[in-house]
Formats: sequence, C-alpha cells, structure tokens
Amino acid sequence: MPSTKYVVRGTRWINPAFDERLARETDIRLDLLADGGADTDWRMLSRAHAYHVSAAKDELPRALFVDARLLARCPELLIVSSSGAGYDTITVPDCTAAGVAVVNQAGANADSVAEMALGLMLDVMRRISECNRRLRSERGFSREDVIGRELRGKTLGLVGIGETGRRVAALARAFGLRVLASDPLLDAATIAARGAEAVDLDQLLAQSDIVSLHCPREPATLGLIGAAALARMRRGAILISTARGGVHDEVALAEAIRSGHLGGAGLDVWQVEPPPQDHPLLALPNVTATFHTAGVTHEARRNVAAWGAEQLVGALRGERPPRLVNPQVWPAYCERFEKILGIRPAMTAAGGT
Repeated sequence: MPSTKYVVRGTRWINPAFDERLARETDIRLDLLADGGADTDWRMLSRAHAYHVSAAKDELPRALFVDARLLARCPELLIVSSSGAGYDTITVPDCTAAGVAVVNQAGANADSVAEMALGLMLDVMRRISECNRRLRSERGFSREDVIGRELRGKTLGLVGIGETGRRVAALARAFGLRVLASDPLLDAATIAARGAEAVDLDQLLAQSDIVSLHCPREPATLGLIGAAALARMRRGAILISTARGGVHDEVALAEAIRSGHLGGAGLDVWQVEPPPQDHPLLALPNVTATFHTAGVTHEARRNVAAWGAEQLVGALRGERPPRLVNPQVWPAYCERFEKILGIRPAMTAAGGT
C-alpha cells in the first residue's frame, strides 16, 4: 500500500483554497502539471491517484484531456476531478470503462451563473449594452430608439433546472416572471419543487418570451437548439445561454436574429472560446456577448477550489464522493481502489458540501 497519495493539477491559476486544503493532509502530495504535457508531466500522471483537470476545453492542451489514450498512460489513476460543473475535457465513458471515478463541482458556482443569466436577460431586454455603445460613438438618436421591455409578466423557459436552473427560477419569480422548465432527468413534481412548471421542450419554445439554457454539453444536447428549435420560438423572443458552447447552433441563431424572428440573445458560451472577432453574432447590436465569465467570480472560484479539494480528500480516504458523475463505475472503482491503496471505499456518500 503506498504511503503517499498523489494528486496532480495544472499550473493555471486556481484559488489558493485548493492547495491550502490538500496541504493539511500529511499523506497527500500535490504535483503541478505544466500546460505543455512534457515528459516530466507524464511521469507525474503515471503515478497520480487523482487528477484535477481544467473544465475549459479551449484552454487545456488536447494531450491533457482525459480520454482512453491518457488513461492508458495512468495505471494508478483512481479519480478525475473537473475544475467546474462541466466536464467537457473528460470522456466519461472512457473513465467508466477504466474503473476511474469522475467528479465535478456542480453547484459551487451556481449563484454566480444564475446572476449572470438574469443580468443577460435584463441587458438584452432593456438594451443596456446597446445604449451604452451608441452613447459612446454617436448622437442624434432618441430614447425611443433604444426602448426596451420589462421582465415582469413575461414567460421564462429554462432548458434544464439543476443547481443553476433552480436558482435562476427563484430570481426570475422575484422579477415577476412565469417560469417553465423542461428537464428529461426530472419529474413534474421535482420541477415544481424547484420553482417551475414542467413542460416538454416544444411547449417551452412555443410559450416562452425568454429561453435560457442550463443543460450540460453532451451528445444528447449538442445542437439541441438548432434552426428547427429556433423557428419554434416565439417571434421576438430572446435566447440566453450560460450553459456550454455547442448546445445552440451559432450560425442558425445569427440568422434567426438577423431575420427579425428573434429579438436578440445574451451569450456567455461559444463553440470556440473566445469567438473570433468577425463572428456574425458579434456584429449584431441586439446580442450581448461575454467570455464564459458567468461562473468567474471571486466567490465562485473559491467555492470551486474548496469543494474540489474537500471532495478529493474524502475520496482518497475511501469515502464515496458526493458529486459522482458516473455512479455506475462504483463497483469497479472500489476494486481498483482497494488494490492500489489497500482500503475498501464506503458504499454510500459521506456528508459534504
């Protein structure tokens, strides 16, 4: 049984709470992985028991994505921890096949993302950014030229009502919005308990003045909001996304806004991040664009780091992680954990954040 448990993370900035928590464990060693994937990095990974990996697909070198190729070079790896709620840089089926647990930090940045979603709704509906740009570059337009719409009395449709979605629902109700939600993983009673009326996706698109995306990026959701879905939205409706790039079709969305079918969009996520400066959506005055910053606040970054470290500490003690993405891996994981670390993990989740 090894006396030291090895955790590896990248060298990109992370809130100090992560390193500080691991430093309190005398049997855990933290190694920092240079971004280039050099030979020394592979030596680190080959002995690692845990890998805390960036969730930002356009910031992490492809060689360091967690897939079958990387797993084949990491025989001791037991658990992969995403640095956020998403796990775009991790191929979960490959991990499951290898007996490797995948965990994320779902909920750690939910308040920040929910606030950004409401901010984008307000910005697009009230034309705040559009007015700001015009004031800085031109004169001769009237206040009525930038007239907006109130949120109160409108219908908001949430595509996904997980940790972030339900916080958005609560904020939206405070603004006087009717809230609908479509989520194939939840029944109507659970959706109601989270503050929304359960509908299917077609009903949501047809009835909502604002559609806000809060679903993960996975095979079932890629291209979910394409040309056909956008055409089913109400004329003049707006699209908000703080989810993941690829869930909505950017080309189709630009055309739906240019044609006047949709009234605008607030977009924090992109297929390529950052998007090219000549992206057609960036040329539209009724599109508010941000650089995947919905969950990037001081509070959220500290939560993500602290939750991530605490979850790894518990897992390496033999506890079942509270935010396990692939629960079906558990029997195989337990067998590997006992073989590698000499401890049989618990079968149920420990209390945690």
